[in-house]
Amino acid sequence: MSRAVMLQGTGSNVGKSMLVAGLCRAVRRRGLSVAPFKPQNMSNNAAVTPDGAEIGRAQALQARACGLAPNVDMNPILLKPETDIGSQVVVQGKRLATVRAREYARLKPTLMGAVLESFNRLKSRHDLVIVEGAGSPAEVNLRAGDIANMGFAEAANVPVILCGDIDRGGVIAQIVGTQAVLPPDDAARIKGFLINKFRGDPTLFDDGYKMIEARTGWPGFGVAPWFADAWRLPAEDALDIATGPNRGAFHIVCLRLSRIANFDDLDPLAQEPGLRVTMLAPGHPIPADADLVILPGSKSTRGDLAFLRAQGWDIDLLAHHRRGGRVLGICGGYQMLGTSVADPEGIEGPAGETAGLGLLDVATVMGGDKSLRAVAARHVGLDCPFEGYEIHIGRTTGPDCARPFAFVGDAADGAVSPDGRVAGSYLHGMFADDRFRTAWLTQMRAPVSDLAYEVGVETALDALADHLETHLDVAGILSVAR
Repeated sequence: MSRAVMLQGTGSNVGKSMLVAGLCRAVRRRGLSVAPFKPQNMSNNAAVTPDGAEIGRAQALQARACGLAPNVDMNPILLKPETDIGSQVVVQGKRLATVRAREYARLKPTLMGAVLESFNRLKSRHDLVIVEGAGSPAEVNLRAGDIANMGFAEAANVPVILCGDIDRGGVIAQIVGTQAVLPPDDAARIKGFLINKFRGDPTLFDDGYKMIEARTGWPGFGVAPWFADAWRLPAEDALDIATGPNRGAFHIVCLRLSRIANFDDLDPLAQEPGLRVTMLAPGHPIPADADLVILPGSKSTRGDLAFLRAQGWDIDLLAHHRRGGRVLGICGGYQMLGTSVADPEGIEGPAGETAGLGLLDVATVMGGDKSLRAVAARHVGLDCPFEGYEIHIGRTTGPDCARPFAFVGDAADGAVSPDGRVAGSYLHGMFADDRFRTAWLTQMRAPVSDLAYEVGVETALDALADHLETHLDVAGILSVAR
């Protein structure tokens, strides 16, 4: 009989996604069929499923930990922020609408049917479903109509384990305080707690651990130390990229846009030992020693063009190019490099047109269906194949498209400037392909290595599972599932 258990956090970024990925791999190695599930995710870092839909990238990694291809049932509701007050709502892999926060509060209760439909399909196919909450159940002001935490747990009758983050401090108050503000019925759904991200000697927390058990009446399932190899796994948050030990001479700078999207392109580059990858924070100039500047994907191309100019990065990019530097724009970043971006239908915000950076002689018009697909491509200049994916709205045309970046079958993708130092492409994920990454770095005279990126991800998932098996009561966690 299929079972399920849910991990909820005392707040955002307590490590729930990684805990679920590690538990999924541990359960799989025990010979069970396991699948991840997150009712609602808010992220602009999406993954494309084999059938041309999209889900949160964290759930795609968790699926990989389970030995499964990602599918829409693993994350039926995906919110993709486009402005400070509005998000695109993706339901079971397809765009439903763009709504403001208050509008979503009214829409949310109508989405529970899709959430339960997806959850029940997963349960029917697998021995165990490990569910990840979103944010914190302590946000009791959002409890009415909730589909992400206790609202889902109640509707699906799923037991909950509460996860606290000791690295941010105050973990005793995090857990005890959560119990204090929860309605009694919700508190009763929590069957225990665990502590994540401990640094140092965990025995120093023994008294605090016992205090939490005594104050809450909940059993503890262990203290997980900081997982040092987390940087080897695809980052869910742009702030987590480039935190590895590599400090090579070849300097790649990626602009951290306000609506940065699908930034997993940076993960393999950050792991190359000969490269130094900087996620450039707002307010900082583009360093003069940058060899390559990457404009990443964006959920709001015109909005991020304004943001880019507000940082003075448009002036820095022109200076970088004059010095002989290279520029690569990916997806929304490619659109920014052109002469204009027009959004006549207001797909990504207010309708209108914005002047581009003018580093490529192309222009973009937003509209049409979103392109969501995995691709096999061939880079034109290198005559080198690679695999990747598309996830974008808009069509880009212009004279520089006569020099395409790549071909997908017979269709040209992207554009390259006459001097060859500025390039744009709609294709994500290309640098995960070891052969292509090596060829691409070599033609820029950047150092290369024997990094096997995908093998490293698998190794890190196994190490994460070992880590959790060592420090947590995995058997106890599984015994809670029902």
